[in-house]
Amino acid sequence: MEFGRAFTYIFEDQDWLKKVGIAALVILIPLIGPIVLMGWGLEITKRVIYNDPTPLPAWDDFGGFVSKGFQAFVVSLAYSLPIILISVCAQGLTIGGASLMSDMDGDTVGMLVTVVMLCFTCVVLILAIGVGIIIPAALGNLAATGELGAAFRFGEVLGMVRAAAGPYLLSILGVFLATLVLAPVGSLLCGVGALLASAYTSAVGSHLYGQAYNVAKGAAPTM
Repeated sequence: MEFGRAFTYIFEDQDWLKKVGIAALVILIPLIGPIVLMGWGLEITKRVIYNDPTPLPAWDDFGGFVSKGFQAFVVSLAYSLPIILISVCAQGLTIGGASLMSDMDGDTVGMLVTVVMLCFTCVVLILAIGVGIIIPAALGNLAATGELGAAFRFGEVLGMVRAAAGPYLLSILGVFLATLVLAPVGSLLCGVGALLASAYTSAVGSHLYGQAYNVAKGAAPTM
C-alpha cells in the first residue's frame, strides 16, 4: 500500500488546482454540496481500484457525481445508524435523568446517569472505530461495482475488512492526519483555505480507500 502517494498523487495532475478548486467551491452548494463531493471522491476510489492513470477526475459529469454521492451518503448513513440510535438514547436518558432528579435523590440519580452515560460513551467509541473501518470497505464495493446493493453484502464487506484490516486502519489514519495538519492551515486562510482543505482531505481519503480495496481483494481473491 502506497500510503504517501495518497497525499502527493493530486499534484501529478496538471489541472490539480482547477479540479480541487472546483471541489472546494462545490461544498458551498446548499444541501447537495457535500453529497456531490462524496460522489467525486467515490470516482477517485473507482479509478484507483481500476488503476486509472488519471485518478483525479475532472468536473465534466456533475450529474454523475450527484448520483454517486447520494449512494455513498446512503451507505454511510445506514452503517452509522447504530451510533446515531445509541446517541439518541443517551440524550433521552440525560433528559429523563434531569427530570427524575427533581423527584428523587439528586445525588443518586446523578451518579447512576453518569455511570450509564460512561457505558454509552464506551459503546459508541467502539462502534465508531468499527464503523470507521467498515464504511471504506463498503464504499470500495460500491465504487468497484457501481451497485448500491454491493455495499450491503455484509459478509463480503466484513471479509474485506478481515483481509486488509491494516490498510483500512491506515486509511482512517490518513484522513485523520490530513485533517489534523490542514485544519490549522485552513483556519489561517479563512473560509477559502478551509474549503480547499476539505476537498484535499476527501481526495486523500478516497485514494486510500481504493488502495485498501485492492489489498483486500488481493489478499482474498475468492471473496
